[in-house]
Amino acid sequence: MDMNRRQFFRVSGAGLAASSLVALGFSPTAALAETRHFKLARATETRNTCPYCSVGCGIIMYGLGDRAKNVVTDIIHIEGDPDHPVNRGTLCPKGAGLLDFVHSPLRLKYPEVREPGTDAWKRISWDEAMSRIAKLLKEDRDANFVANNADGKVVNRWTSTGMLCASASSNESGYITHKAMRSMGMLVFDNQARV
Repeated sequence: MDMNRRQFFRVSGAGLAASSLVALGFSPTAALAETRHFKLARATETRNTCPYCSVGCGIIMYGLGDRAKNVVTDIIHIEGDPDHPVNRGTLCPKGAGLLDFVHSPLRLKYPEVREPGTDAWKRISWDEAMSRIAKLLKEDRDANFVANNADGKVVNRWTSTGMLCASASSNESGYITHKAMRSMGMLVFDNQARV
């Protein structure tokens, strides 16, 4: 075997290091036989739906926390739900990157409003946001509701406001949302699944 001086020193150094580790008590068989703790062993499973597109893939989120009253659970892992009939455990690249979405410092967690004439967003409470939406919808419906058309026929329609619903919800919630919007006379109504 041809060996130059540099290769000789490399082989000699590696042999010296290996023999020193064995002399100090390091055994590779013991290190390889050591059991590792599964990182999800203490985690809590929560089934959810991917928020990105209209496919509605099922996901399993794993969180660490003791589930006490005011403790925020830390999400440590997200994977596809193998029992979900839509995706059967697979996720697209966006779904596979959900952990980054959850931990993003830019993620919006609270309602915000930009008042007319300003360029700054102001944080408001959930109660204030819901009251504001209900008030604005009522004002618009009262101003633009059409009870009769030009021929005098009863039409009861409201065409100045529309609603786009999430497609990842269940059939039941979609049905009740459709009934609630149609009962107010709203005609402009669609679902994200068709978009």
